[in-house]
Amino acid sequence: LQDPPAFTVRPKEEYFQEVGRELVIPCVAQGDPPPTVTWVKVGSVGKSSAQVDGNSSLVLHPLIKEQHGVWECTATNQVASVTTATSVHVLGTSPHAVTNVSVLPLLLAANISWEPGFDGGYFQRFSVWYTPLVRFPPRAHHDWVSLSVPAGAQHLLVENLQPDTSYQFSVLAQNKLGSGPFSQIVTSVPRGKGSSLNTPPKCFHSGNSHSHLVSIHLFSGFPVTTVPPEPPAMTVHIFLSPPRALRANESVRGVVLGWDPPARASVAPSGYALELRQDKGGWEVLESSIPPTDTQLLVPGLIKDAFYEFRLVAFAGSYISDPSNTVNVSTAGMEVYPSRTQLPELLPQPVLAGLIGGICFLSVAVIFSTMAACIMNRRRAARLRKRRR
Repeated sequence: LQDPPAFTVRPKEEYFQEVGRELVIPCVAQGDPPPTVTWVKVGSVGKSSAQVDGNSSLVLHPLIKEQHGVWECTATNQVASVTTATSVHVLGTSPHAVTNVSVLPLLLAANISWEPGFDGGYFQRFSVWYTPLVRFPPRAHHDWVSLSVPAGAQHLLVENLQPDTSYQFSVLAQNKLGSGPFSQIVTSVPRGKGSSLNTPPKCFHSGNSHSHLVSIHLFSGFPVTTVPPEPPAMTVHIFLSPPRALRANESVRGVVLGWDPPARASVAPSGYALELRQDKGGWEVLESSIPPTDTQLLVPGLIKDAFYEFRLVAFAGSYISDPSNTVNVSTAGMEVYPSRTQLPELLPQPVLAGLIGGICFLSVAVIFSTMAACIMNRRRAARLRKRRR
């Protein structure tokens, strides 16, 4: 008789490891005939970057953000196939995208709720982004507005919306390392004063090219308020050109990006935001508050032997420019990977602290030496006067 596969060594339920390090997860099975052990990431599209060693263990090296999630180990022979699963938590990354974004239309308002993604090992905050679908070409996508969400909350009431106007909503998560990807966009139409409460709310999901009705769930924890209608706002055409000539240079301290300010604009930019993507993945916001006077930046948090793409956008209030040109950076062979953004012309904080401390010590020493010299001179003068007498 032949035996189906049976696990002799199972992986633990959860594994936690820092990004960029190595994670080895064991999985051993036996049977007759001997089974073949394979690993796959649940929900992955296409070929996953999984490596399996001679002991059927999953080897993730270097560990990257995209390997966060549930992994399944499957043992198969001619008799049967058995599967066990484990969760991999990649620490030290920006947050993952929120899921299950839902919009509840209200009177001239909307309640947005969502389920948080993994926080990357740090405390994360959320912001809700929205824009009306009434557009004024040619630069219609620059009027997204963002609202900060109170710490710990997973829903937000957006007020002062125009009635019977379609709005798009998206949610962004941020932690100390930067921003995660935006959630899928949900389209909804707030109620007007003449709308019947028995009329089904209009809410469409625009994650693909075919919008379709999605279910709306009422939550008792949502605040519901009546918002008076706002007078129609005047349409102001804002022209904001992107930063120019984005370029990358390698220095002893890491990758330094430089750029030229926008050539022309109807309004001066109030800052820049740096976006990156790794290995052709999704674009993420790495630094969202670069001062408008800066034209260079030391890129934070890169990992070794990786391929990155960078682009820069300018913003003025809620208006955002088109992206700049894209520059490609490979960190193969590099040794310095700063943990945070720094201006390249500034000294590192430890060196700067040591320099300031040394200056303070020398200043105190000079002051004490001067005081001691004065005291000694006075005593010497006093002794001379006594001898003359």
